[in-house]
Amino acid sequence: MKDFDSGDYINQGTYKSFFPNKINRQWSLDNIEVIDLLSKADRQLGRLDMYSDYIPNIDLFISMHVLKEATQSSKIEGTKTNIEEVLQDKIDIAEEKRDDWEEVQNYISALQSAIESLNKIPFSSKLIKQTHKILLKGVRGKYKVPGEFRTSQNWIGGASISDAIFIPPIQSEINNLMSDLEKFTHNEKILFPDLLKIALIHYQFETIHPFLDGNGRVGRLMITLYLVEKMILKKPILYLSDFFERNRSLYYDNLMRVREKNDIQQWFKFFLVGVIETAKSSIETFDKILKLQKEVDEKLQKLGSRTNNGRAIMNHMYQHPIIDAQKVQKIIDSSMPTVYKLISELETLNILQEFTGAKRGKQYWFPEYIKIFS
Repeated sequence: MKDFDSGDYINQGTYKSFFPNKINRQWSLDNIEVIDLLSKADRQLGRLDMYSDYIPNIDLFISMHVLKEATQSSKIEGTKTNIEEVLQDKIDIAEEKRDDWEEVQNYISALQSAIESLNKIPFSSKLIKQTHKILLKGVRGKYKVPGEFRTSQNWIGGASISDAIFIPPIQSEINNLMSDLEKFTHNEKILFPDLLKIALIHYQFETIHPFLDGNGRVGRLMITLYLVEKMILKKPILYLSDFFERNRSLYYDNLMRVREKNDIQQWFKFFLVGVIETAKSSIETFDKILKLQKEVDEKLQKLGSRTNNGRAIMNHMYQHPIIDAQKVQKIIDSSMPTVYKLISELETLNILQEFTGAKRGKQYWFPEYIKIFS
């Protein structure tokens, strides 16, 4: 890594674009700090992955992890939507916030679709394009060729290309560079630790910036896809966007530091610290969920003959912690008087809480569970 050369700025007449060197080649690891962090990151990921086996109904909770990732990744791009708003239906969102709400919903759909597609499509340009198309569907970037690599020059920062912070490679190089990235992803002859491999892939993708919009969100989403495809994680339970959002300046600075100073080692260290901290945080989250689940189940025992109905409702709430009487009726298939009585009992047990304040169309959420992710 000492001899790492990120690339060169190429004169395009009125501006200079950056052309990154290709990454599908042999790499050597010679930095003891990086090796030490890599060992710690692998250890924490192993601990986290154990929860995929340890928690029998872990899929119940993954949707909330995805939701938090969607909120945080979109926040980096300037979207202002919190978890409580994302959980609500579009009709309940203020008009001025609906564009942001839709962008986060698209991110959730894009991530879920991409994870499902890994069974049929490998981590590839095809999968990346398919994911990007869902991400930009019907939102503010819908006119920026969703699902297709750009055919014009883009730039990062600044009001125009003349005062841009960074100008990615020209459009004619996109397919060639993305092909190299894809080959590197699947090149089993290159013996390089997977965590450093995806760190490098993420850097290279953000440097290529192959789309006119949505590059940051797709690039962050790719990290989870890679970890799942390579079976480093059995389930999609690690998301770095929260770490990147909390360290936004460092995130962008370290990416630029690679391009300007060839300092890939600093980027690797930052990335690995993110994996370590995020894995620890995810483990704490699962521990809190398990503790809450036990406390809730103890409370549900007080319902007597209605305990099973209460559990059915709570299984729904772990996936989508906002509910109304109509949804409860579908879950337990009972009369409305029975539904309202059960909801009232769950409120008395401090499990559900009504949050609209309305006389009609009341909605209830699972505040202690939402708090874990907020």
